[in-house]
Amino acid sequence: MTTSTAQRVLVTAGASGIGRAIAEAFVAAGAKVFVCDIDEAALSRLQEHAPGVLTSVCDIGDRAAAARMVDDAAAALGGIDVLVNNAGIAGPAASVETLDPDAWESVLRVNLTGTFIVTQHAIPHLKQSPAGTIVVMSSIAGRFGYPNRSPYAVTKWGLVGFTKTLSRELGEFGIRVNAILPGAVEGPRIQQVLAGRASVSGRSVDEERDAALANQSIRRFVDPADIAALAVFLASRAGRSISGQIIPVDGDSQSAS
Repeated sequence: MTTSTAQRVLVTAGASGIGRAIAEAFVAAGAKVFVCDIDEAALSRLQEHAPGVLTSVCDIGDRAAAARMVDDAAAALGGIDVLVNNAGIAGPAASVETLDPDAWESVLRVNLTGTFIVTQHAIPHLKQSPAGTIVVMSSIAGRFGYPNRSPYAVTKWGLVGFTKTLSRELGEFGIRVNAILPGAVEGPRIQQVLAGRASVSGRSVDEERDAALANQSIRRFVDPADIAALAVFLASRAGRSISGQIIPVDGDSQSAS
């Protein structure tokens, strides 16, 4: 899938994981890409791999910094055609009864308010685009309850509502808004999770992997490249009639665990 023109793309938290896969996919499609991330070292590694990518260190949870970053991105790119709201944090694993309220608020500050601020400041630039597009990264946790992960689940459900609302508000300006809901993604993070579960359960990592995949029709973790391909498709001319949609990429998972 290639873009019809040299799109100008802003990807938040794009230095590693899903975000990096998305940034690299847009570069491969011929886009001009600006990536922000809190991890300066990861940004440097990205630039070494893809020298044409523009980067900025930014904590999306800092409202003023997030607003400045969007302005910097628009100036560097000469405008914004595509915004990929990928930034988010996992937060603590704790029951609602025992959860630290400060931890709750920290997750909402990044995942919801950070996404809101970036989007709010990007909208005037997207209105100037001939084909503005917003992609919001929710999660399988935005489809199901997620025990002991209430702030994460709440924010990911909230992003679904944000997507639906934006699509209604911005459609008259030709701006399309969709959300992608990944399941468990292959990579170092899921391996750490499985190793942690194995250390508690006494089972092997392979056994924990099998258990984690038992609720999926497709018994493998999601490849970040598949999520990236969907993001590029949604922003392309081929996706010009798609807006307000909530699209899982999770191997047909039946629960979040």
